[in-house]
Amino acid sequence: MLLTLAQWLQTISPEFGYFRVFQYLTFRAVMAALTALLIGLVAGPFVIRRLAALKIGQPIREYAMQSHLAKSGTPTMGGVLILMGIAVSTLLWADLSNRFVWIVLIVTLGFGAIGWVDDWRKVVNKDPEGMRSREKYMWQSIIGLVAALYLVFSISESSNLRVLELFYTWVKSGFDVNLPPKAGLLLPFIKEVSYPLGVFGFVIMTYLVIVGSSNAVNLTDGLDGLAIMPVVLVGSALGVFAYVTGSSVYSKYLLFPYIPGSGELMIFCAAMAGAGLAFLWFNTHPAQVFMGDVGALALGAALGTIAVIVRQEIVLAIMGGIFVVEALSVMLQVTYFKYTKKKYGQGQRILKMAPLHHHFEKSGWKETQVVVRFWIITMLLCLVGLSTLKLR
Repeated sequence: MLLTLAQWLQTISPEFGYFRVFQYLTFRAVMAALTALLIGLVAGPFVIRRLAALKIGQPIREYAMQSHLAKSGTPTMGGVLILMGIAVSTLLWADLSNRFVWIVLIVTLGFGAIGWVDDWRKVVNKDPEGMRSREKYMWQSIIGLVAALYLVFSISESSNLRVLELFYTWVKSGFDVNLPPKAGLLLPFIKEVSYPLGVFGFVIMTYLVIVGSSNAVNLTDGLDGLAIMPVVLVGSALGVFAYVTGSSVYSKYLLFPYIPGSGELMIFCAAMAGAGLAFLWFNTHPAQVFMGDVGALALGAALGTIAVIVRQEIVLAIMGGIFVVEALSVMLQVTYFKYTKKKYGQGQRILKMAPLHHHFEKSGWKETQVVVRFWIITMLLCLVGLSTLKLR
């Protein structure tokens, strides 16, 4: 919005030439981060008071850690504050004609809406389980598949009209269209290697990345500040990749695919970082507010969508290793419990409690120790991911 205004002012009079600074992605990214941070810090107290007044408190499961029972009633759905900061800041500082900005915004807010309904049911119905898994995954799948079908053709085209034409051609040809190499699966640390996926392969992979990352972040969000800081770190790193793939100069030099328009996602990533840090101000132990599913599902989906656009799905798994391990811990725990119950008549567990962060709590770690150590691991993993920019 502000970019369009600055461009218009420059056409009116040369006196407004200093507005050319708005053309620089780095300037707008910094401003987007500061704007989202300011929105979160200013609106945070009001949002928390409002949530408390509406009695939107977090229900605690009966089988939860005993130390967490004191958190019952803490305002939840604070993810609304994060999404508000991201949306307002992005709309202010991003190029609104950019197709990638809109698809990421739509996916983020779409998954946020699913989380909002889930949280609302938990609060209104006093049901810690909220939306049933089948219904939740159905809506996640619809949004994920629609986004995947759009992205499979938009990676190589710069206009929505051409995306529609390619989609029509794909259907008319009997679902047989060759995708450019940059739409293949890129391997980190290996120079100029891209494995072709085909349309169906790309769609399936994109769906798994978006839905998988959304639920992985949601599973990680179990301790004060545990999920939001890794989201900020991974999102900021993805912003660097967006800047590289959106630049014809840097992408060529670093042997990355050039994806016109992807650089604008740096604005979204910066806004996500700013909004996340503002939320952390209130979410640090002892938390004044929880993000809830409305925040966790949305942020995870945003990370997955951005990673697909900048062609860094594997790097996302590396940098978001904490999210991956947390999700795997739940899957392994549930699978092993069901297997042993069917075979021996009594379920057994691999971990003391899943997700993984609760296992460490039961092992004697304090909540703040788990959180900070997971942050440190994420910082190291993000550095490994960023090293793929040059080590190829």
